[in-house]
Amino acid sequence: METRNVLLAIILSTLVLIFWATFFEAPIVDQTTNEKVVTKSQDSSSPSIDETEKEIKNEITRDDVINNTNRIKVENGNIKGSISLEGAIIDDIIFKNYKETLNSEKKVTFLNPKNSPKEYFIETGWVSGGDQKIKLPLLDTVWKNKGSTTLTPNNPITLEWNNGEGLIFTKKIELDDNFLFKVTQSIKNESNNSFQFYPYAQITRKGNIEGMQIYILHEGFLGVFGDELKEENFDDIEKEKFSISATKGWLGITDKYWLTAIVPEKGNEFKAEFVAKDEKYRANYIIKEAKILNPGNSISNKINTFVAAKEVAVIDGYAEQLGIEKFDLAIDWGWFYFFTKPLFFIIDYFFKITGNFGLAIVIITALVRLLFFPLANYSFKSMAKMKILQPEMLRLKELHKDDKTKLQQEMMALYKREKVNPVSGCLPVLIQIPFFFAIYKMLYVTLEMRHQPFFGWIKDLSERDPTSIFNLFGLIPWDPPTFLMIGAWPILMGISMWIQQKLNPTPPDPMQAKIFMFFPIFLTIILAPFPSGLVVYWTVNNILTIAQQWVIMRGTKVKTV
Repeated sequence: METRNVLLAIILSTLVLIFWATFFEAPIVDQTTNEKVVTKSQDSSSPSIDETEKEIKNEITRDDVINNTNRIKVENGNIKGSISLEGAIIDDIIFKNYKETLNSEKKVTFLNPKNSPKEYFIETGWVSGGDQKIKLPLLDTVWKNKGSTTLTPNNPITLEWNNGEGLIFTKKIELDDNFLFKVTQSIKNESNNSFQFYPYAQITRKGNIEGMQIYILHEGFLGVFGDELKEENFDDIEKEKFSISATKGWLGITDKYWLTAIVPEKGNEFKAEFVAKDEKYRANYIIKEAKILNPGNSISNKINTFVAAKEVAVIDGYAEQLGIEKFDLAIDWGWFYFFTKPLFFIIDYFFKITGNFGLAIVIITALVRLLFFPLANYSFKSMAKMKILQPEMLRLKELHKDDKTKLQQEMMALYKREKVNPVSGCLPVLIQIPFFFAIYKMLYVTLEMRHQPFFGWIKDLSERDPTSIFNLFGLIPWDPPTFLMIGAWPILMGISMWIQQKLNPTPPDPMQAKIFMFFPIFLTIILAPFPSGLVVYWTVNNILTIAQQWVIMRGTKVKTV
């Protein structure tokens, strides 16, 4: 009994944490406006990338900024947008294959121009070393287009800027068929002097944080440095910036479904920073070893830049083809990576066969139940025997209600005599918990379930059940407030949990029995705002569990009603 109490406490505590994180945890996200200046760092190996804010008195709309700057169009099968010639920055990207909402035809707008309300852009450039006063291209520098007028997979572009002092800066930008921008930046020295330069790249994002920060999913700064994954929340970086040096890796900013990332050229040690100040969030790196530029020579540096929808096959493809260390961890697979990711490939396989993600959830739920069938049988048989012994346990409790020691002795004797282990019913459940959490995590974080329909009223498995019991599931012409949106699938889940509970032995302790009785209601309310795909999984799992448990109860001659 004590073991079951511990298990109950673990489950309840977990659910309370989910509830708290979902409804009360402060959210986070968005970006900034700035202009780069170079200052000398205390780290003598390389300068730092600092910014001074440029105050904007009047808010400028996204469209106004785009229309008022010279641009080069960008398009392939997945994205469209433009690159600004002012600063040579990637700052206007829309995902062509993803809608903002299910019922809207407007596509997801991801990157936004510098100086717009929610600016989000990627810049690349050079920082000079030593005490040299060199005119460098900044965010307001206007570059000249020397190549194609549209950037496509078959047409790279070349941008050029002459500083008027013998240095010619060039950027060649290539685009693949998915979400990768390859930036090759170079400097040609036509002067009589030698210089030191450090290449850098930076992601800048500004604005108030939007959406929910849920503890099962990381949104914010992330990167792999060496072999170590680092995930930092926006609010933590606002308190203290993050800085690290590495010889390999990548860094960026992630949302639930979308990602920006920059990858330094291999073979160079770099210093990376995550910085947050006044609703301005920056992820940047700078190469630590200076490139020496002598008269008549050129230097260059390559940067892989990603503006991506986190499609599993695409992210994995980049990790393998480009040899980017642990780039697949841009998708938050969680602690149970070795369960979660394989489960995704299985469900994606069934999705491709059936054409319905909801059916794929049902199939994988059934397969997991089948995998744990022997363990569940063992657990249910143990619970069935416990239910048979329940009248005798109640008699002993009443007989020895004033002597707890004697009661424990008699209970142990009863278990031994009837060959029942009260703990045996809990251990199989504990073994299954990692798999259940892995499925839960996989369904929550993967983009592939977004905007996928099931049957009936479920048009988007990644969103909550849109019905509510408080308007009789749409029969009453009234839209309940959000906190009253308890849909049909969460209610089915609660009913299935209540039935499953009735098949289990009733706890002898009255207080514990009341907690168990309230538990299905509590969980129904908790899961109501969760993605309906998760609720479908939980409900189907309960139904299959009930069927298996009912058969075993009948086989052991236990009363099931």
